[in-house]
Amino acid sequence: MKEKKWSNYSGDTAWRMFKIMAEFADGFDRMEKFGPCVSIFGSARTKEENPYYGLTVRLGEKLVKEGYGVITGGGPGIMEAGNRGAFNAKGKSVGLHIVLPHEEGANPYVDHNRIFFFRYFFARKVMFTKYAQAFIYLPGGFGTMDELFEILTLVQTAR
Repeated sequence: MKEKKWSNYSGDTAWRMFKIMAEFADGFDRMEKFGPCVSIFGSARTKEENPYYGLTVRLGEKLVKEGYGVITGGGPGIMEAGNRGAFNAKGKSVGLHIVLPHEEGANPYVDHNRIFFFRYFFARKVMFTKYAQAFIYLPGGFGTMDELFEILTLVQTAR
């Protein structure tokens, strides 16, 4: 019988847990200081001329006027629109950015002291859920669906 081998073995696997712990520790420490927020999810591909972009800007502004901060993934599209609305209303604008090979940096409407850079999707998801009082979903792709089903699973399991 032929033994299977790891296709891409990396010697840093044992040390990865410290990187994960660091993302959680930094996130918990900083997010607790921002106060009540609402997480907004949606497509990174939505252009400014799309009606959903304008809707999300107005939504971000209204959330801030009601006393909430806005949490998004910090990227373009719907995320940018939510942060832009919070920025326009002079409220808290948080960006939980995921570091990916072909993604650009955070959008310009995230507060410079409220931008997070994550390597691990699951650590980022914890910050989206733990520190939000509500969740708003707009049209998006697989990432938006993943985040929606994560929340639905937590609701279904009473977590």
